[in-house]
Amino acid sequence: MTFVVPFDGSELAAAALVRALEYGRALGEEVVAVSVVPERKRYAREKGWIDDDEPFDPERIVADLRERVRELAPEASFEAERIREFPPEDRLATHIERLVLEHDPGVVFLGSDNVGRVVTPLTSVGVHLAAEDAYDVFVVRHPSPPTVAGIEPHEAFYEGED
Repeated sequence: MTFVVPFDGSELAAAALVRALEYGRALGEEVVAVSVVPERKRYAREKGWIDDDEPFDPERIVADLRERVRELAPEASFEAERIREFPPEDRLATHIERLVLEHDPGVVFLGSDNVGRVVTPLTSVGVHLAAEDAYDVFVVRHPSPPTVAGIEPHEAFYEGED
C-alpha cells in the first residue's frame, strides 16, 4: 500500500504529509507527495509560491516544493507535474488525481479544512479528490499531533504546539 499526499506547500498540506509519514513509519508504508504546478503567475501568487514583485519561475517553484517535502518527510518520494493551463478547480483536481492514481494508493492523506462539510465551496480541489472511491481518504483538518496510540509524532513539525 502507498500513502499519497497532494502537496501544494500549504500548512494543511504539510500537516497531511507529516501525518502520512507518521502512519507510514508505523505501518511500514511508502509515502509519495504529488504536486501540480500550473504555469500561471496569478495561481502561484494565490498559493503563496511567489510574492507580488517576484518573477514567476515554475522550475524554482517545483524545486521549493520538493525541498519542503524533503524537510518534512525525507524518506517520502516527490513527483510534480507542470501544466501550461490554469484550469478551473475540477480540472486541476483531475490532473492531481491522475498523479495520485499512478501510485495506486491505499490511502490519500488530504489536508483540507472544508472537505466533507454540508456546504462545500465549489473551488475546493479536495472535494473532487475525496469523491474518488478508488482509495480511502484521510482528511487532516488541523496541524496538530496524532492522537492514535502507536503513532509517533514527527520529531520537529509540532514544536510550539500546546
